[in-house]
Amino acid sequence: MMQVEGQGFLKAKGRIIVNDKGEKIILRGMGLGGWMLQEGYMLRVGSIGQQYRIKEKIAGLAGQKKTAEFYDGWLDNFIRRADIDSMAAWGFNSVRIPMHYRLFTLPADSNYPTKPENVWLPEGFALVDSLLGWCKSNKMYLILDLHAAPGGQGNDLNISDRDPSKPSLWQSEANQQKTIALWKKLAERYANEPYIGGYDIINEPNWGFEDSTDRRGTAEKTNAPLRKLMMDITQAIRSVDKKHIIIIEGNGFGNNYRGVLPPWDDNMVLSFHKYGNFNTEASIRNYLDLREKYNIPLWMGESGENSNTWFTEAIRLVETHDIGWSWWPLKKMGGNNPLEIAIPRGYQRMLDYWAGKGPRPTEKEAQDALDELLHAVRCENNIYHRDVTDAMFRQVYSDEAIPFRQHVIDDSLTIPAVEYDLGRQGVAYFDRDSASYQYTPGVKTQGNRGRVYRNDGVDIAADPGGYHIFSIEDGEWLQYTVEVKKEGKYTIWTDTTGYGQVSFYKDGQLLVHMVDGVYLSAGRHQIRVAAVKGGFLFYALHFKRN
Repeated sequence: MMQVEGQGFLKAKGRIIVNDKGEKIILRGMGLGGWMLQEGYMLRVGSIGQQYRIKEKIAGLAGQKKTAEFYDGWLDNFIRRADIDSMAAWGFNSVRIPMHYRLFTLPADSNYPTKPENVWLPEGFALVDSLLGWCKSNKMYLILDLHAAPGGQGNDLNISDRDPSKPSLWQSEANQQKTIALWKKLAERYANEPYIGGYDIINEPNWGFEDSTDRRGTAEKTNAPLRKLMMDITQAIRSVDKKHIIIIEGNGFGNNYRGVLPPWDDNMVLSFHKYGNFNTEASIRNYLDLREKYNIPLWMGESGENSNTWFTEAIRLVETHDIGWSWWPLKKMGGNNPLEIAIPRGYQRMLDYWAGKGPRPTEKEAQDALDELLHAVRCENNIYHRDVTDAMFRQVYSDEAIPFRQHVIDDSLTIPAVEYDLGRQGVAYFDRDSASYQYTPGVKTQGNRGRVYRNDGVDIAADPGGYHIFSIEDGEWLQYTVEVKKEGKYTIWTDTTGYGQVSFYKDGQLLVHMVDGVYLSAGRHQIRVAAVKGGFLFYALHFKRN
């Protein structure tokens, strides 16, 4: 895989994106969801919903002053230079920042002495400036994404922090004019910044313009208001910035382009979002056809939140067609992303109270919990899931298994069962349910049913002693790479509970006699543990020199 670093302004050239040298650029990026805009599920408060409601809940426990301090601290701690440096080291060449308009300007209905659209707030611009500096130092492109537009751009309230009691983006001319003005202001500020990769002007519109019952906007036939607003935004941007790519998204969460095209600008990219369906060419055929018809580049502007198998499949699919991508999100409470935020005990007590499962925390306890959470969200305190980034980069182009952790056998060794090799499904492990194809009728796969420790298809559960493998089915297997210090005969056995039967393979060969006497030469070996009969729990793999 050739990784081309940032080199001058990006530009749409026919069906691909190129840099100033005319080199093809495959954007490999990550969205910073949860930073400027929190969604409830990222903080395990999905039932609460939008960010403004989360703030209200927090204020109800910790007080208004502490809540304001917490949100200032959140913006300072959630994304820092360490996060961007880490992303660059893992292989990412771009960042997508989901922006909340409230950090840049006032609401259209604000009682401000002058016109609200003419009041600009420094906080949002300062955050983007800092992020841009970190990206530039790593030669990474930064893509600006308006994730929460004034009034909110759809009926999915969480993704835009929308208050449904107020006019939406589509119900208010003032909200639309504020959106246009914001993009013009951003374009003025960054017109001459080559490491701004593009302007993703409206994230995931989801609105029924012709039929109000089409709440997701997937059945809309003309999308006339969406096309008009995006054209007006483009005109405002082009009045101050002729250089940067403009990225458009269709209705129906970015994918319904009926009536939106043809393009109205010669430096434009068509974005689509992809979650959970099968990773076949048929799944993106509609976008490939639009690319051919209109001679416009494609970008998978948002995807992720699945198992590693799905990640590898999806990235391989789009890159095969010269399509870049941006994953979602970098971090949250949950393990199917590169970084996981561990849940502090105090914050868990807040969650338990909100869920009706525990007593109300005192104001002091809530304030302490928020401080713990600010500590937990920092990059150095996150749990790094190497298996996720390995699946997104190395496994896309390699069918080799590599050690999850170095396992050296001297005279004896115990390997936790969950420390099987890193690699693709069918290479490092085999599980009969390795990914979640949740948007495919009749398909109910899940991937890792335990949703902890690793993001492969292997089912992992937590226990007081650590982790173990469960839901083991007939024919499933796990591979472990070991380094043997001393040649000789070894006893190999597993630590399991329940009824089942396993067989062992050494370097691809079935071992018939397994109680003892297995000869291992010095050097590297691959030991496979296969379930002849499933239904047991697997805790560890043991080696002892005879």
